[in-house]
Amino acid sequence: MENQVIWFNGEIRRRHEAKVSVLSPTAQYGLNVFEGIRAYWRSSDRQLYIFRLTDHLKRLLHSCSMFQIECQWNLSELERILIDFLREMKFEEDVAIRMTLYVDGDGSWSSSSPVGMFIAPIVKVRTSLPLTTGKSACVSTWRRISENSMSPRIKSGANYINSRYAHLEAVRNGYDLPLLLNEQGSVAEGGGACVFIIRNDQLWTPTTSSSILESITRDSIIEYANKLNIVVKEKIITRTDLYVANEVFLCGSAAEITPITSVDQYSIGNGKIGNYTQLLMNEYLKIVTGGSADHLKWLTPVY
Repeated sequence: MENQVIWFNGEIRRRHEAKVSVLSPTAQYGLNVFEGIRAYWRSSDRQLYIFRLTDHLKRLLHSCSMFQIECQWNLSELERILIDFLREMKFEEDVAIRMTLYVDGDGSWSSSSPVGMFIAPIVKVRTSLPLTTGKSACVSTWRRISENSMSPRIKSGANYINSRYAHLEAVRNGYDLPLLLNEQGSVAEGGGACVFIIRNDQLWTPTTSSSILESITRDSIIEYANKLNIVVKEKIITRTDLYVANEVFLCGSAAEITPITSVDQYSIGNGKIGNYTQLLMNEYLKIVTGGSADHLKWLTPVY
């Protein structure tokens, strides 16, 4: 990590050289938006594939617009900056990329400029197959932020404090991960990851109006699950639905697909990782590494 290289406002710097003022709005108020992007190495092709790059960058620009901060780069410029940077680094392994736009300078919580950007790639090993270990989860006492408080559709550093409260509570009480309900009392999402459950051989996930981030991984799973002839329903999910589900898993760029084998000490199904979860994770890794001809549209080759 000490030798980690970061693209920082147009320059490539070592980690310790990429600095932001402690008085900047991003340091004081979390005034930033970001994307977590994954790139997967396929050794047989000698190729690094970025998964759904354009969709991630569109969401980044939407977050800027909603957050009302000024972005000096357009979509094509952001794509070129990232690809050129990865090429220069010559990665031949899986990489997790944090791409952040932040408000710099000496302004306040209401500032919209000046905006800087950093890109931080970190080598990250993909989840191994088959999945062998599930996580325990609890329903948090904290409620998910809503459209009427802090829009969950913005991928902002400040919004993740909501997940921090829930995660620390879960760990403090002996669980691995939290699940959050929304203001209406239905299931929203996990801490920084979306939720799916299996009931009656159907794949259910909360609606986009259930106080969730419009997750790119969630959208991907819905599309390829349909192609696997799995019935998918976007619907209101209750707390009881979690307890009686046959399978539960979280998903996201960082989480990939993370099985949940118990919720509030209720065993999910037989307490083991289910067949649908395994199937969907197998297909996910096949897609992101260029092994699915039907989904090459989602991949941006670096080299």
